[in-house]
Amino acid sequence: MDNWSRELSENVKGNLYFDKRLFFVLICLIAFLLLFLKQNFIEGQIAAFEILEEEGRMGLFNVINTLAYFAIPVVYLFKFTVTAFVLWIGCFMYGYKVPYRKVWQVVMIAEVIFFVPEVIKIFYFTTIENDPDYFQVQAYYPLSLIQLYDFTELEKQLHYPFKAINFFEVIYWGLLVLGIHLVTLKNFSIAIAIVFSSYVLVFFLWLWFYTIVY
Repeated sequence: MDNWSRELSENVKGNLYFDKRLFFVLICLIAFLLLFLKQNFIEGQIAAFEILEEEGRMGLFNVINTLAYFAIPVVYLFKFTVTAFVLWIGCFMYGYKVPYRKVWQVVMIAEVIFFVPEVIKIFYFTTIENDPDYFQVQAYYPLSLIQLYDFTELEKQLHYPFKAINFFEVIYWGLLVLGIHLVTLKNFSIAIAIVFSSYVLVFFLWLWFYTIVY
């Protein structure tokens, strides 16, 4: 590892001593806000939901929507823990002993990239797309593989995998590589090998498994 990379790593790590719990709470609050905007300004404006609301039959949907808020911190805790564990095992396989909490922190910070497509989605359906139906909203994911197809002609088990394979996921891989590079103080080539032989491999195995068992 050259002196420039080592100096960068030390500078970045020196700026990462922040309250991790506060950052986690901030992520959850942003997710709460985006979910609120989606439910009220996109899904709440769908004609079918408006009819159900007028008829007083929105009770079940309201319960589900409320539970979604409580699920956010649980989902994030699970996702960060599992992803960090996979990456930590990847580091271990290459012979690098890295504190698990640092890998967990890398995963948590990298997650911020996934707020971008949510913001784009809200902007798209509130300013561009007029009167969408519920399935259009659910199928839409900017810069994803599903955008290259007519989702109504795709088999249902392919909807999630085709949304999961997207530009922001690739950026996420890059952020994980950068994070592993900084916490291990190893070359980028090693960090790339760790991320792709652990997280990326498990990611595609999960999509394959989902498609098979759907």
